[in-house]
Amino acid sequence: MRLTPAGELTRRVAALQELLVQKGIGGALIMENTDMFYFAGTTQRGHLYIPAEGKPVLMVKKSFVRARGESALDDIIHLANVKDLPKVLSEYGYDNITTLGFELDVVPVALFQLYQKLFKTVQIVDISGLIRTVRMVKSAYELELLRDAARLNYTLYSRVKDYLKEGITELELAGQLEAVYRLAGHEGVVRMRGFNQDVSYGHILSGTNGAVPSSMESPTGGPGVSITFPQGAGYKKIARNEPVMIDYVAVRDGYLADMTRIFCIGGLPDKLVQAYEAACRIQEAVQQMAVPGVMCEDVYRQASNIAAASGYGEYFMGYPEPVPFLGHGVGIELNEWPVLAPGFKIPLEKGMVIAIEPKFIFPEGAVGIENTYVVGENGLETLTLFDEKIIYLE
Repeated sequence: MRLTPAGELTRRVAALQELLVQKGIGGALIMENTDMFYFAGTTQRGHLYIPAEGKPVLMVKKSFVRARGESALDDIIHLANVKDLPKVLSEYGYDNITTLGFELDVVPVALFQLYQKLFKTVQIVDISGLIRTVRMVKSAYELELLRDAARLNYTLYSRVKDYLKEGITELELAGQLEAVYRLAGHEGVVRMRGFNQDVSYGHILSGTNGAVPSSMESPTGGPGVSITFPQGAGYKKIARNEPVMIDYVAVRDGYLADMTRIFCIGGLPDKLVQAYEAACRIQEAVQQMAVPGVMCEDVYRQASNIAAASGYGEYFMGYPEPVPFLGHGVGIELNEWPVLAPGFKIPLEKGMVIAIEPKFIFPEGAVGIENTYVVGENGLETLTLFDEKIIYLE
């Protein structure tokens, strides 16, 4: 297990503190797993208080022993009862808090009401946007972890040819490939921010299953194996001459790399090949356009124009229910900022990491491509390196 260095935690905390000062917020109380991991280097259950000025305090209920071994923060204490939070903060000199930031995009209402009672004189405000802003730009340390995740994706896609055979079910193929992931160190969890936004390893969809929508904010869905989790691989047998879309997420040491490739046993109809070529043209245009300073929504608009010019615009990013984005940030969650979408008026910055996924969804199947990129000074660097052509098998 790789532990987050103390210097990395210091940098992250300082970046959030700068935003807290700008917004006039006295401190932040972090408790959600991914944010706790990002700022404290552990996901043990507890609370991390980050003051606008001063040193953070990590207060852990369980497991305190593990938290002390995992986190490089200086002040780590055991807190058995959440009701003691105000008292502990006062003991550390944080007793004049007037405004306190919470992750209100993910904190349940019942917990929010509890903290309102604990901090009766304090105004609670949402800092989820500030946290996501800090996490948007990756450090050199984070990019190293993201490259490790991308190498894990290469390992998986290199093995598809060993298992993809005519007549195998999507579910069986998924099981075999997911075993490759696990044996190579995949954690088995893909974190995604948002209420009811669940995902497992990703989607394996063949033929008409590629056109089955789901509740997930994704251009593809798939039937899944149960209505309780209605997405991803199903019981359909994979046939010849149909697209097999493999859209899987690698995870190493908490960091993700998202990638999609198209496989086929035999050959594909001309329409699907032409649509795939359009997706590749979109990807190429985005690579040239996406330099620091360019607005995220402008990248999306350019991609949409190319899709429309291809003649397949109505099938772009979902059919009959398209999703209004081209790409999404990735890091320790699958749906980080920035988002290449209308209305996302944030300029690209060096160090942002984005999964770009131009896809076309037809009733007979889905085609497209996805790679994870880091924004560099002169454009995008591809992290997910693998054959970008349609991969035909016999």
